[in-house]
Amino acid sequence: MSRELELRHLRCFLAVAEERSITRAASALRLTQPAVSRTLAALETALGVRLVDRSTHHLDLTPEGRAFHEKAAVAVAAFEDALAAARAPHRPLRLGHAWSAAGVFTTPLLRRWRQTHPEVPLELLRVDDRTAGLARGAVDLALLRGPVETPGLVTELLHLEARVAAVPSDSPLARRPRLALADLSDQVIALNTVSGTTSLTLWPPEARPTRSTTVANTDDWLAAIASDQAVGVTSTATAGLHPYPGVTYVPLTDAPDLPVLLARRRGPGHPAAPDLIALAHEIAGP
Repeated sequence: MSRELELRHLRCFLAVAEERSITRAASALRLTQPAVSRTLAALETALGVRLVDRSTHHLDLTPEGRAFHEKAAVAVAAFEDALAAARAPHRPLRLGHAWSAAGVFTTPLLRRWRQTHPEVPLELLRVDDRTAGLARGAVDLALLRGPVETPGLVTELLHLEARVAAVPSDSPLARRPRLALADLSDQVIALNTVSGTTSLTLWPPEARPTRSTTVANTDDWLAAIASDQAVGVTSTATAGLHPYPGVTYVPLTDAPDLPVLLARRRGPGHPAAPDLIALAHEIAGP
């Protein structure tokens, strides 16, 4: 049965594992939901194990699925690297991000790379998933925020960003010079459940909001706040790179800083990746 498996089976599984949703995986792969379900079922049948637990409200991986995830990610990445290396000795270096890239360091990083490595184009790609396309081989490196628990990835801290509240510009909260998390407790909180870093556990139990609305990307998150449907919490990088009509960013006094991580897949990768990592650290500073 393993001889009947193709790369598409692994890609499908990685998308489901990353998105934790058949619907979102189908959208990412540009397939129908039944096609994704059939492909996943065929992979499980060929392997003789259940990879995805469908019995809970939120789709999750089984222990066998978590163990297989790292191996599948490495296999797909190796395939992509082999093809890219054969097609172009100086192929582009793909740097993924889900939102805000490297914050204030984004432009200096892109400019310095172009000056110092003109033979290797650097492509900055926005990919709306938890690892910005890294786990499924869409990029070579990724700028990620918050903890990363995806197997097979190696991360290192680049810098820290303070957090801010994002509120409707006509809200009384927008006129405050600063806010605390408790000031948002009675509001509806917009949560980006696909690539965001905020959850209700950011608040202490005694001040935890009871109402929230979920979105799938930064654009929808901003639209929900601007239309007075909710408020949100994000980093200063969002305020700098995503100004939005109707949204005001206010400093938060008691929210922990958000780590910005530079992530790569374990094992061989793009030959220029170490140079980009070194340059990013140089620009972001200690």
